[in-house]
Amino acid sequence: MIDYSAALAVAAIVRTGSFEKAARALAVTPSAISQRVRLLEERLGAVLIERGTPCTATDKGVWLCRHVELVGMLESDLFERLPGLGDQEAGPVTLDIAVNSDSLSTWFLTAAARFTTTSRALFNIAVDDQDHTADWLRRGQVVAAVTSLEKPVAGCKVSPLGRLRYHAAASPQFIARHFPAGVTAEALTQAPALTFNQKDALQSDWARRTLGATDTGPTHWLPSSHGFVEAALLGMGWGLNPINLIADHLATGRLVELVPGATLDVTLYWQVSRLVSGQFPDLSRAVIEAAKTALL
Repeated sequence: MIDYSAALAVAAIVRTGSFEKAARALAVTPSAISQRVRLLEERLGAVLIERGTPCTATDKGVWLCRHVELVGMLESDLFERLPGLGDQEAGPVTLDIAVNSDSLSTWFLTAAARFTTTSRALFNIAVDDQDHTADWLRRGQVVAAVTSLEKPVAGCKVSPLGRLRYHAAASPQFIARHFPAGVTAEALTQAPALTFNQKDALQSDWARRTLGATDTGPTHWLPSSHGFVEAALLGMGWGLNPINLIADHLATGRLVELVPGATLDVTLYWQVSRLVSGQFPDLSRAVIEAAKTALL
């Protein structure tokens, strides 16, 4: 049998980031939390918590936390249907979800807010590139994801969301300085780009498809969707921005397309655990409705 008091302790440490905060959340002493985790790790013969600031779960710890979360979902649903089973109301469930930064900055929070008006569930949102959010599902770290992967992850349902359109843009001053003879593949090798992180291939994909460029040259690393826009406005570099964030700037001329009309579309999907889909159907409805309004 699973020692649920110990399993809950592990999940609380991962959720809060420390033994002390977990102890406060569970209304026990830090020494009690430490003892529960130590005994469970000894029993399993495996480390579940990477001690640090913050504390994080090991691979085996992730699976235990996911089990605790799923049990919490089932109990919450059961107590609603059979309230006599519980002496007290069950606490809110936390849903771990992976979302790409541009969706989070443009439309996903509309869906999240709509869902929370009728649900007590909480969100723990992880941000990653849309080509990699599905990996969080495969590892069991999240129960749902906005992803560019159409093929369903094992145990998940997939719903198409639409296309997020990107425009390659920069300030007029940047374009005048770096592309006096026009935007060419050769000129791109000298003009600083803006790149979200090492997983971000949008700029290179656009350059290859539009200009046949194999090298996009130097880059600023900037892991912020809104920071991308601000950096472009300030003339730091050129980058791919979702039209939802820069439509007004393009209309006023504060930003200019490098190659007018040369856009890049990213098709997005909603992948959600079948259990979560069954327990929280309003979540998928809210996500699909918000995407329908914001995406192509």
